[in-house]
Amino acid sequence: MQRTDHPLLSPSLGSHKSVTSFHFGTPGAGPKVYIQASLHAEELPGMLTAHHLRPVLQAAEDAGLLGGEVVLVPVANPLGLAQRLDHKPMGRFELGTSENFNRHYPDLANAVAAEVLPQLGADAGANVNTVRAAIGAYLRQWTPTTELQSLRRTLMLLAHDADYFLDLHCDCEGVLHFYCEEPCWPQLEALSRFLGSEATLIAKNSGGGPIDECLSGVWWQLAAKLQAQGTHAPLPQGCNSTTIELRGELDVSHTFAQQDAQAIHHFLQHIGVVRCKVPPTVPAARCQPTPLAGSETLRARGPGVLVFAAEPGQAMHKGDLVAEVIDPIENSVERVLAGVDGVLYARIRDRYVTAGCEVGKIAGATPFRTGPLLGD
Repeated sequence: MQRTDHPLLSPSLGSHKSVTSFHFGTPGAGPKVYIQASLHAEELPGMLTAHHLRPVLQAAEDAGLLGGEVVLVPVANPLGLAQRLDHKPMGRFELGTSENFNRHYPDLANAVAAEVLPQLGADAGANVNTVRAAIGAYLRQWTPTTELQSLRRTLMLLAHDADYFLDLHCDCEGVLHFYCEEPCWPQLEALSRFLGSEATLIAKNSGGGPIDECLSGVWWQLAAKLQAQGTHAPLPQGCNSTTIELRGELDVSHTFAQQDAQAIHHFLQHIGVVRCKVPPTVPAARCQPTPLAGSETLRARGPGVLVFAAEPGQAMHKGDLVAEVIDPIENSVERVLAGVDGVLYARIRDRYVTAGCEVGKIAGATPFRTGPLLGD
């Protein structure tokens, strides 16, 4: 294992932060898997999962079982981790810009298309290498001017040539669920089964520029450009990415983290990055994938005390009671009802809501939303 510390651009005198990556296996010996945790810095289950995954990877390396490379970044956002306001963690948005740490990543397809498309030929593997080299060159010539930009650049340089990108997050309260781009799902379905995902939300460019779609989207977007210009050069899906929501913010336990680390280890064995005599059996799926455009975000019409009637993971039918919003001044009760059939896969932690506040999310099977599909 090799540890590398990557210094970030300092915003102030005497203040320096860095991102630390741990590298297992041999670059170029096989598939590369990049795993990062807690890009939204208050989402800690992934950080603990990375802690339990690290000795598993070390043992595989020591035994000579790594048939590829694994890069592990257990603390992907030291900036957000240091942010607190009135003793409360503020790890989702950078306080200086109010930008979400997992939005606004660059459009790599447009950045490299003019350079790479004329170079692509009949060899699919060579085409993948050409695109990766161009992305790497683009990132290396990018000169960040802020600490936030330097964080984004550092993470992308570490991950841009990965075959698999696993971004470990969590929700406020929820069951384990997946976000995945359509072209990546066939390659990542086994991982969702090993982890026991209870909702899998599929989209193609959900909007907002999250890091996972920045790195996987470049491939299908370039392939579409090739098709549009009538070029038949093969371009595989060079990066398969997913955002894995490891339940809720309070689900930080050794039991869950060891379970999730073991599931990721089984996936690494399944794809041959960790060699084993008998590959693990892929479990049965606990859910079927549904479109992200079919996910309903429930909101409170008015303010009040929030009382849930449904638990995360519960199957809902249209019209079922999800929660009540109690106004003790007017002695009124607002009923928040499911608008679609599906699984209540996430809900908020706060128990007081203001008018229009998000309450929870239901994974419905029928798409009905358009435009940007991710929240702030």
